[in-house]
Amino acid sequence: MAQSGVITGKAEAAEGLRERKRRQTRERISDAAMSLFLENGFEATTVDDIAVRADVSKRSFFDYFATKEDVVFAWQDNFGTALAAAVAARPSTEPLIAVVEEALVVAAVAATEPRALAISKLIHSAPALGARDQLKYTRLEQTLAAALTERASDEAGRLRARLIAMVTIGAIRIGAEGWNDRPQSEPVEAYVRRVLAVVWAEIGAFVRGSG
Repeated sequence: MAQSGVITGKAEAAEGLRERKRRQTRERISDAAMSLFLENGFEATTVDDIAVRADVSKRSFFDYFATKEDVVFAWQDNFGTALAAAVAARPSTEPLIAVVEEALVVAAVAATEPRALAISKLIHSAPALGARDQLKYTRLEQTLAAALTERASDEAGRLRARLIAMVTIGAIRIGAEGWNDRPQSEPVEAYVRRVLAVVWAEIGAFVRGSG
């Protein structure tokens, strides 16, 4: 019995190591691809270029990504992952709207680092990427809704979480569209809070008016 336990423990450890190596390889491919896209442009960068930069075979690239477009969309999903993690880190007793606002500030600051902004600009300038760019909001809403519903204790709470997720993603879209027109001296956190303040106020006014 003891020997069996040792074998099981070793198998679990080995499996963890394999998963970690796969994650590291995936990250290396992604980092190499995004760097090349910024250096040479999306269209001019080939899968062969990415494989050479990442020090993997072309076949290995396709083990992780079906196309080079998928590398970009996986990178975009990092924002949702960061937002969900920030939601999970908030106190369990905090109201959902406050949870969303504080989590969005954290994620937005990371998303507006110079490299992230350069990649975002690249995505909007590449025709092959623009057509699918709007899908990121659907995925983001699903990710945020899942993170918020984890905090709900009943069906009404889960419905409210989904509604807040939907409204928040609308606010993100509005904020992204107005990003370049904001006062350039305005900090990211202040901009996020200003946009959300307008959204929450308008929703409150609508609810009061419909009553």
